[in-house]
Amino acid sequence: MASADDTVIDIIQLTKTFRDFWGRESVKALDSVDLDIRRGEVFGLLGPNGSGKTTCVRIILGLLFPTSGAVRLFGKSPRAVDVKKRVGYMPEESHLYAYLNAEETLDFFGRLFRLAPGERRARADALIEMVGLKRARRRPVGQFSKGMARRIGLAQALINDPDLIILDEPTTGLDPIGTREMKDLILTLRDRGKTILLCSHLLGDVAQVCDRICILYGGKQRAIGPVDELLSAEDRTQIKAPRLPEEAVQAVKDIIATHLGSADEVDVSTPQHSLEEYFLKVVRDAQRDKLVTAGAELGTAAADFLKRSGGEGEDLVHQLVEAARAEIEGRAATPAAPEPAPVIRTGADEALIGNLMARAADDGTAEEAGQEAAEAETAREANVRREVLDDLMGRGTGNADEG
Repeated sequence: MASADDTVIDIIQLTKTFRDFWGRESVKALDSVDLDIRRGEVFGLLGPNGSGKTTCVRIILGLLFPTSGAVRLFGKSPRAVDVKKRVGYMPEESHLYAYLNAEETLDFFGRLFRLAPGERRARADALIEMVGLKRARRRPVGQFSKGMARRIGLAQALINDPDLIILDEPTTGLDPIGTREMKDLILTLRDRGKTILLCSHLLGDVAQVCDRICILYGGKQRAIGPVDELLSAEDRTQIKAPRLPEEAVQAVKDIIATHLGSADEVDVSTPQHSLEEYFLKVVRDAQRDKLVTAGAELGTAAADFLKRSGGEGEDLVHQLVEAARAEIEGRAATPAAPEPAPVIRTGADEALIGNLMARAADDGTAEEAGQEAAEAETAREANVRREVLDDLMGRGTGNADEG
């Protein structure tokens, strides 16, 4: 068992029963599930349709109440506001505002987390480049393909730099480029101390990125453990070597036959690259030749603001240490200033200083007035844009009703 400090999600005897209109039990979606998901690991929640994965995720997010049992996130209730600030969620279907573009979408979600305007812009720029939507940043999200919508959905899940990231079918609709980048990003976030809960039907993707998995069936926990241990075939032996001449291969077979009595079950073949690796090679070659595409491109490395997650106390200590270090270095680099000589002012000097201060005050008032006028103009433009959008949406609704 992980220590209390390392446990991000603690699920104890979780049971969820759905009832019909008359209060009779209709479906037991979860039945006494026990899980502990640790800091800095990728945990896969697997199972066929109707096994209880989505119900479990919704309870973890605080969207459903359990019938019995308990769920704790960072040692608190999933419905606590300070807990929700530390969680990023990418649902299976990205429900975004179709008339907003990628920049506006991320700005909207940044506002929900009360990020400062400058921080919102910086994070939006970094995330858009990270998910490969730089050329489509000003296209309305409603015009995005499903794969591009998944990319912007991932970006919105990371806008608050969460400690816990919940990804529901993250590679659905993505092309091989996006799938590979998604897997690489998950591993990068794990290396930075993030905790990732991954729900997916694509078992190959899960096996490549997950540290541990849990398989649900009928709401019950059927298997749990490290991926390597669960998938290890203990009754087989695999040998990999560089290219061998035919006589060396035959010698290996003869040695195996002396131990097994026969070499009939020995398979010697040339390994192949995966189709994913070959596909990505072709795409990278095309980008190296500077071919232009209007769709998604290869993304960049994880955004810098997605900092290493070491807990709030550890982050505070790091900030204090860095501030103290900067102050000490600044003192050492700055020579001591000589004592200023006493200033003797005459009446003319006092008059000149007074005139200069009055002029500076007038300039400051003018600058403030100009800034207020600019802000008012910006507000007017925003109102006009909003009225145009409302008008267009109203026309669209009216046409649909008429049809």
